[in-house]
Amino acid sequence: MQNSEMKTGGQLLVESLVIHGVDTVFCVPGESYLAALDALRDVQEKVRVVVCRHEASACHMAEAHGKLTGKPGICFVTRGPGATHASVGIHTARQDSTPLILFVGQVEREISDREGFQEVDFRAMFAPLAKWAAQIDDPARIPEYVSRAFHTAVNGRPGPVVLAIPENTLSDTCEAVPTRAYIPAHSGPTAQDLAAMTALIEHAERPLLILGGSGWNEQACADIRAFAEAFDLPTLVTFRRQDVFDNRHHLYSGVLGLGTSPALTERVKSSDLLVVVGDRLSEAVTNTYSLIELLAPSRKLVHIHPDPGELGRVYQSSLPINSGVAGFAGAAAQLKAPARTATRIEWAKDLRSDYETLISLPACDNEMDVSAIVAGLNDILPDNAIITNGAGAYAAFVHRYYQYRAYPTQLAPACGTMGYGLPAAIAAQLAHPHTPVVCFAGDGCFLMSGVELATAVRYKLPIVIVVINNESYGSIRMHQDRRYPGRDFATDLVNPDFIAFAKSFGAHGELVRTTTDFRSAFERALKAELPTLIEVRLDIATMLAQSPRRR
Repeated sequence: MQNSEMKTGGQLLVESLVIHGVDTVFCVPGESYLAALDALRDVQEKVRVVVCRHEASACHMAEAHGKLTGKPGICFVTRGPGATHASVGIHTARQDSTPLILFVGQVEREISDREGFQEVDFRAMFAPLAKWAAQIDDPARIPEYVSRAFHTAVNGRPGPVVLAIPENTLSDTCEAVPTRAYIPAHSGPTAQDLAAMTALIEHAERPLLILGGSGWNEQACADIRAFAEAFDLPTLVTFRRQDVFDNRHHLYSGVLGLGTSPALTERVKSSDLLVVVGDRLSEAVTNTYSLIELLAPSRKLVHIHPDPGELGRVYQSSLPINSGVAGFAGAAAQLKAPARTATRIEWAKDLRSDYETLISLPACDNEMDVSAIVAGLNDILPDNAIITNGAGAYAAFVHRYYQYRAYPTQLAPACGTMGYGLPAAIAAQLAHPHTPVVCFAGDGCFLMSGVELATAVRYKLPIVIVVINNESYGSIRMHQDRRYPGRDFATDLVNPDFIAFAKSFGAHGELVRTTTDFRSAFERALKAELPTLIEVRLDIATMLAQSPRRR
């Protein structure tokens, strides 16, 4: 075999990662992949290994890295408990269409299928969660499998791949030829697609442009903005994809997701053309599939998506276009727009007016106003600041009152998983060390991954963590109060002293009780050289009374 030499499976694996351009790996170490760790030790100048405290957090860090870069995030965990912990990150990557590769150390080949110590059939376990799940038994085939994993993770609708590798596959030596770097396959619309879409827009009186999904980059965002401007298209974004279009732009008109405003819901229902770019129109975006008719819709629908399997899967469209968002946006930016009409211009102004009314701060007679502290960050933070959050009642404040101005600046799970915010903030600060990174979390959400404060301190990451403490699983309490009034149960929490908790790791901590105190505490946190936790304390009744989802 030409151009080959004897190497361990672990060395081949790490060599493949380097060839594919990997510069960061997130992991919780395990004995089942020690040969890979040993090989990573030899490439420390090329690949940074971030050691985490829990596999769910490690996988979420890799997922966030994938969101930020558009390249597969890389995570290593051990078999059994390690992989099952990491599965939540795989689910997040699947529903968020994020490229990610999870490597799982597996039991030795000779004892497979005997339910050995921590053995799981990962091909079966991850089959419904991942785009592809496989096991590599022959060390010589590691480059082949890794190359396929990268191509699978990024092409079409991006998503997660899981590769299980037995311990002795990593330690055995073999003769193998190195792989080549993966090359993403880019797709775009045809000239016929663009002409048909242009005709539909020209004859529409109340069109809407809806942006979501993954695969965006700064150029694609600039191109889609040029397209929207040329065609006077009021632009909506989907749940937790607010950063793909500048929220201050005169055409930006709001978010379709959990808690969509009644006014925006009516606008969507009265539109006569929807141009949907990148989003698969999920349950959260469409109000449990009720916002748009599933079959023979009364309005016309142009659906652009990188995966042909998503076109027609749920919604019938007037014009399905199989294209990645970047390819479509680049082509759409070059189109010649029809003459502007007074009706269309007024339609866009009305939608923007609705949005500006929605984000106006309500009157508040409480000394702590969560809406005001979030809105205040628009004046404090630069356009490139990265905001992360998990799930909970607190997130509704962030999504309504913070205005995203650039891409990529929003890291939030469309699948609604808790515990995501802190791991995502760590990944973001590692990738962008000179950019402000702010994590919002509820008290319940934060403690699902709060142990990663140790990771943030270890790597000296100056992230700001805002914990909204209402001593409750607030979002669940809100739904409970609606469905079972007066029967609150199993949603109260008993919390630690969050400030002492943060300081015990070596981080900073401050408690604020008033809106006024928050700003000064936040500005101090931005200047700190280590993580800072700011606890915002208010009772659950006040929290829910202020909630945007109740207004």
